[in-house]
Amino acid sequence: MLASRFLHIPAPPGTRSGPTDAPDTRTPASSASGNLLRAAVAAVALGALAWPAAWAQDGNGGPSQWGLGLALGTERAPYRDFHNKVRGLPLIHFENRWVSVLGPSLDIKLPSAGPVALALRAHYSGEGYKAEDSPYLAGMDERKASFWAGLAATWRTDVVNVSGEWLEDASGKSKGRKIRLQADRRFQHGAFDFTPRLAAHWADSKYVDYYYGVKSSEARPQRRAYRGDASVNMELGLSVGYALAPRQSIHVDISTTHFGSGIKKSPLVDRASTNGVRLGYLHLF
Repeated sequence: MLASRFLHIPAPPGTRSGPTDAPDTRTPASSASGNLLRAAVAAVALGALAWPAAWAQDGNGGPSQWGLGLALGTERAPYRDFHNKVRGLPLIHFENRWVSVLGPSLDIKLPSAGPVALALRAHYSGEGYKAEDSPYLAGMDERKASFWAGLAATWRTDVVNVSGEWLEDASGKSKGRKIRLQADRRFQHGAFDFTPRLAAHWADSKYVDYYYGVKSSEARPQRRAYRGDASVNMELGLSVGYALAPRQSIHVDISTTHFGSGIKKSPLVDRASTNGVRLGYLHLF
């Protein structure tokens, strides 16, 4: 959940993007919803194969928008004595009528529902840890990063933008599910733009148990066993952009996230909140 926000850089001005983790004990109803989301993953993959020619231009016959850049960021992990690092990743942006790519997310756009833009979304989240990342994690099994897929929606108004996404762990690492609801608004002042946001991140018990739980085989005298509960984390953030040139921009994003009780109760966690800082540069062609 933390690393998934590493590349929190809003879509560049002028783009047309829309809607920019124990054994499996799911009930038949939840299994059906899981099948639906797995179908969405397949649709994302098939769409990428079926529309290669269309990617060369947008729906009006004009050129697609391409962008390349670099993102750097650091976010204090909630785990005890964790070795935090500054991460650097290439930033790729692509946009046309059918698809949108920004950083670790791929959207295949669906027909809008009135004023609400809809999309199938695939997203790579680099969360997780290895035992060597912290002395306190010694004896813990590795928790791996996952690919997530599902549905996204965005409603843009003159007052506020409201967006949401419902994602399922398509990699099967946690077998979890996440829902995000966010409100933000962009303000322009000369070459600067400011986008404050407020977001709620819900994660089910499978996600929390995978990334913050402690199995009985991992328990130690100083680390009790823990089975994770669903959690709602609240995030407050601000992204500031500056136009270096007509097609070049830099973005600085700062955020603070307060963890819900399902995460805070974990013996692996020693803080109630975390902060993050990210810097990105993007050149549009």
